[in-house]
Amino acid sequence: MELGDYEQPVVMREENKRRRRRMKPHCTSSNLSSMELISIEFILPTSNKHTKVPEMMLLEIAGNCTVEQMKAQIWMRAIEMSQTTDFYHAFTPDQFILQYQKKGQWYEIYDKHQVLQTLDCILYWKVLQKKVGRIYVVQKQKPSEEVQEFQQQLNDLIGYDVTDVSNVHDDELEFTRRRLVTPRMIEVACRDPKLYAMHPWTTSKPLPEYLFKKITNNNIFIIIHRGTTSQKIKVSIDDTPDMILHSFFTKMAKKKSLMDIPEDHSELDFVLRICGRDEYITGETPIKDFHWIRQCLKNGEEIHLVLDNPPDPNEDEVQKEEWPLVDDCTGVTGYHEQLTVDGKDHERVFTISLWDCNRKFRVKIIGIDIPVLPRNTDLTVFVEANIQHGQQLLSQRRTSSKPFTEEVLWNIWLEFDIKIKDLPKGALLNLQIYCGKAQGLSTKTNHQSHESPNSDSKCKTQLLYYVNLLLIDHRFLLRSGEYVLHMWKIPGKGEEQGSINADKLTSATNPDKENSMAISIVLDKYCHPIALPKHRITSDPQGDRTRAEMPNQLRKQLEEIIATDPLNPLSPEDKELLWHFRYESIKHPKAYPKLLSSVKWGQQEIVAKTYQLLAKKEVWDQSTLDVGLTMQLLDCNFSDENVRAMAVQKLESLEDDDVLHYLLQLVQAVKFEPYHDSALARFLLKRGLRNKRIGHFLFWFLRSEIAQSMHYQQRFAVILEAYLRGCGKAMLHDFMKQVQVIELLHNVTMEIKSVSAEKYDVTSQVIAQLRQKLEKLQSSKLPESFRVPYDPGLRAGALVIEKCKVMASKKKPLWLEFKCADPTALSNETIGIIFKHGDDLRQDMLILQILRIMESIWEAESLDLCLLPYGCISTGNKIGM
Repeated sequence: MELGDYEQPVVMREENKRRRRRMKPHCTSSNLSSMELISIEFILPTSNKHTKVPEMMLLEIAGNCTVEQMKAQIWMRAIEMSQTTDFYHAFTPDQFILQYQKKGQWYEIYDKHQVLQTLDCILYWKVLQKKVGRIYVVQKQKPSEEVQEFQQQLNDLIGYDVTDVSNVHDDELEFTRRRLVTPRMIEVACRDPKLYAMHPWTTSKPLPEYLFKKITNNNIFIIIHRGTTSQKIKVSIDDTPDMILHSFFTKMAKKKSLMDIPEDHSELDFVLRICGRDEYITGETPIKDFHWIRQCLKNGEEIHLVLDNPPDPNEDEVQKEEWPLVDDCTGVTGYHEQLTVDGKDHERVFTISLWDCNRKFRVKIIGIDIPVLPRNTDLTVFVEANIQHGQQLLSQRRTSSKPFTEEVLWNIWLEFDIKIKDLPKGALLNLQIYCGKAQGLSTKTNHQSHESPNSDSKCKTQLLYYVNLLLIDHRFLLRSGEYVLHMWKIPGKGEEQGSINADKLTSATNPDKENSMAISIVLDKYCHPIALPKHRITSDPQGDRTRAEMPNQLRKQLEEIIATDPLNPLSPEDKELLWHFRYESIKHPKAYPKLLSSVKWGQQEIVAKTYQLLAKKEVWDQSTLDVGLTMQLLDCNFSDENVRAMAVQKLESLEDDDVLHYLLQLVQAVKFEPYHDSALARFLLKRGLRNKRIGHFLFWFLRSEIAQSMHYQQRFAVILEAYLRGCGKAMLHDFMKQVQVIELLHNVTMEIKSVSAEKYDVTSQVIAQLRQKLEKLQSSKLPESFRVPYDPGLRAGALVIEKCKVMASKKKPLWLEFKCADPTALSNETIGIIFKHGDDLRQDMLILQILRIMESIWEAESLDLCLLPYGCISTGNKIGM
């Protein structure tokens, strides 16, 4: 049985007390009560003084208690019963971890807040019909020097220290690092080492008709090189590389010495590689479906391949995992029936269901504190507090206005018109600081109630700062207690706006604590953790009734709404109609973004009905993939993880080539995920670990965001670390050399910019200085060769310094030319790189991407248009190249 078979918590049957009395008592794996005691044998870290056998302890633990409470019970019982009580007095439970074995793998019970009955090990034991499970209590170990060195190496590649938790108010960063271990190990274990080492770049799209016309009798000529000798052979475009190798060796059976092929070697000992490129023609794919072959046909060029030894798959060995696995049940809280306080003694309550909380949500605004006041001190300030889900505003409150000083205190509660039980997962508490002119405020305005969202609405106000707090954390727990949140500043006129719309959705706080505005708030505290239950998918009889035949007029109106351009906003009436006829709308895949944007995410009953609706998405699942449509469900309008996971599931059918086409947007869409660990993050991780070409660009797209966006540094860093831990030593070595080159060229660029100031013209003295610096760089620090960031198939060697120059532009980009480091290259053409610092070049990347997609569309329509050369320079992508 695979891991996925256990990942769902046990479902408690919905039965009232009267129904239970009628039924005969029985116990099955699907009928685990929250009050049931679970028998577990614990293997303690101490041993019997006489026998030296590890001590064991059998305990019966309540199914609805948390892991933390279970560890406390273990410790108290060990102090009472163990022969080495001094040991348990000297340590605390937090200094130990809990582990169990499944299928020969060690798993850690990682989440201390998790309800015991939802643990994967409990479900696993039930599947095996074990009456008593076994858990090992293991002392935490300090990381070895080797582990610390490897972590430092990863931090340098990432450009961010993922072990630094000084700027986080919870453990989501570490939590996600541990959660991503399992999907990474599964992907690494499943990938084909030979294919991964050679990463063939292929497509399954039909060969365009105009290319067919360039082929005679379905055959093409290939020139195969070996050393200084070459041989031209004719092959069918439907032949696979293996078939071509077999034909070639059959033809050369008596001429092996001419090609410097040992007599005892066969086609199984070689592979075909593109001359001058680190790109292989291999596998069971017809040769017509390789991008390089199509490019040569398109340009009317000869096809030159080299007979080479295959790369060693051992070079892609992955560093041994330092952590035990963490199962995908980690963080799951259970169903409402398992968590509800109804029918339980208070002594048996450990976690409370969010759906039992019927009071309105509120937050106490203590005040704000800013190190440096704005120049204009004649201002007033107020706090606007919003609860939002994606772009949907669920509720809003604001404080009264007060004079803007270094410290402003309100010390008031803001009560929202949304109940705690209706808070959806992914809901943000958005806090914004507005200022206005003091003289513009009337006495009446100053005394308006903070309950009114329209306070100060007649005054001209300006948004200065903002910060967000996820109300339900990554563990499904409602946040509580005191928070001091360091806020982000809204860019002013003339400042770099960047991706402000995406940045305003971040749940990260400003790492610059000394210079940022801080807001102090208090959330209600509770005697027990408040957990959001998992939704149980049940039938929707009311929804079934609404499926009745629609009047023709309404049907036509619904069709018109569905056909509306996605950029046109829907009216409230349109949304109401879509929701009312949701079972009709769900039959049309194009309706999904509009239908799901019509959901009132601030009503728990509506959310439950939405999940019931999504359980009947057969038409969506069976429809052909429309990437544009699917990407709509991954934009900023949707924060529900089930909706986003549904979109990602649709993307699973994307070919590697199409993943490369849309990788830039997919990486950007990670910003709209409420939490670090998401279906989209796992999708990117999986595809990057499966294909080196995707992984190469994923590395640079993630790293560039880490360098560019402080708002999402932690999220992108934790995903990039997960990738780097699974990509293999060969890729790590390549990345280290690329990063080294980038940093060295960055220093040169900054020096050149400092001497040439803001002038647009470039003097001969500046070019002479550049070449002098490059000569010094080449003789000392520059690697002999490195993989080109914009084209991983190319390896650049030495600089051709006499061809390097500074371009006449404000940012003073460097025009650099390198020799090709591959000795099988057939020409002396150099590799050109424009190195630029100081611009956000995502717009340039977007234009190049659009051109590539247009070219692929035209090719599908058999139009002979070639917009971009193979391996076109994707300048900028914020990697400096």
